[in-house]
Amino acid sequence: MENMDAQKELSQNLKKIAEQEGFSPVGIARVPGSSQIELRTKALENWIDAGFHADMGWMSAPRRKRIDSLLEGVKSVLAVGLNYYVDIKPSPNCLSIARYAWGNDYHKLIEVRLKRVANWLKNQKPQCRMKICVDSSPLLDKAWAEEAGLGWIGKNSNLINKKSGSWMVIGHLLCTEALTPDKPSKPRCGICQACITACPTNAITEPFIVNSNRCLAYHTIENRNSELPNEIIQSLGKWVAGCDICQEVCPWNHKKIPIASDPEIQPKPWILNLKTDQAISWSDQEWKIKVRGSALKRIKPWMWRRNAKAIQKNRATKDKKS
Repeated sequence: MENMDAQKELSQNLKKIAEQEGFSPVGIARVPGSSQIELRTKALENWIDAGFHADMGWMSAPRRKRIDSLLEGVKSVLAVGLNYYVDIKPSPNCLSIARYAWGNDYHKLIEVRLKRVANWLKNQKPQCRMKICVDSSPLLDKAWAEEAGLGWIGKNSNLINKKSGSWMVIGHLLCTEALTPDKPSKPRCGICQACITACPTNAITEPFIVNSNRCLAYHTIENRNSELPNEIIQSLGKWVAGCDICQEVCPWNHKKIPIASDPEIQPKPWILNLKTDQAISWSDQEWKIKVRGSALKRIKPWMWRRNAKAIQKNRATKDKKS
């Protein structure tokens, strides 16, 4: 009984330390997890078999299906969310950039802060081994966040929390210490299909299944071809980097949700005022300066110009028709 009490106290204190680093929500899962993890693993296999991962070959890495391949002897997972919603609107008629990329690179933010959490745990349990994971790691990150109670995976494949919506990026601290788990989240999307209806390219082929081959976010960020497909160009709107449409229409994001005051989350001024001709005219060096310390560096300068030219081309075509 004493060991269980000590484990529970350690787990509660660990979550408090994570919250002090600005993470919310925070939860713990135990490995190997519930049957829900098995279902999510099978869903990943089906998604890849259908070719819905497009050119993202790294998604099929075998390690993604076995958490112990990332850390031998892993017993627990601390899952954390980092809210990136700010109550600011871009200037009218400027290009649109997905909200997660408005501030500093979330990969580094999560890693640095989880490193401090890991150091605290190491001081409590010197024999404990740990590994920090963000979404660039071969881990079923949303599935383990769901298992830890952070939220459920919605029909648009985003993780949704009933209090803070889906405007969050997630990170994980894998460890060999046995911790007290939280209850896995249960789906709450119900009969709502707002995200499915709103997607301009019908990328959400059925609830919970997103076909990357049709997704604006995939094509503006991951597609390395010199030209975008015509059907994507026709649906781009103003999206030059990523797409938030399926989150913008989600009812859970229309509730009173927390606003991020974290200075590292706040948008860079140029992101809220970017015009198409500016994006096209930037040199490689100018682009590197703009995206320094940003998750937008994932997009190469030539891809950035490609996306902006596609938006410009689509606008010109529509103007001629009108």
